Amino acid sequence: MSTSNFSLETIQQSVGKELGVSNWLTVDQERINQFADCTGDHQWIHVDVERAQRESPFGTTIAHGYLTLSLLASSEMKVDIALKGFSRALNYGLDRVRFMSPVKAGSRIRKRIELLSAEPQKNGGVLLKYRNTIEIEGESKPAMIAETLVLLFP
Repeated sequence: MSTSNFSLETIQQSVGKELGVSNWLTVDQERINQFADCTGDHQWIHVDVERAQRESPFGTTIAHGYLTLSLLASSEMKVDIALKGFSRALNYGLDRVRFMSPVKAGSRIRKRIELLSAEPQKNGGVLLKYRNTIEIEGESKPAMIAETLVLLFP
């Protein structure tokens, strides 16, 4: 089903289907450092390149898990999901998050999004549950799988 037909009337037809895939995004050391500055998490495995090359089992620095998680929102806007007939969408939270593989500095990641459920709400809205799989280019195991909740209002 084309995401351009994703509306209140057709939403149930999309349950269980992949809705799209984002473009690749490079997670470079600068982005990792900026995230460390924003959060105050300057653990060496993220920001000390020389030490990570010497001591890390990954041979380089890795992105914070929460950095990967934080990229869900911006990557969703890059997946062409046209929500017709809705006035607004609100982040409603997370049901489950698993960090499966580290994102090494310089890696490229992308998101696959699947609609798991669409539950009508009393206010006329719809609560969507998505499965977001963050893939790492060239890796067989994903970086993260997260179930997110979005509340849509007509």
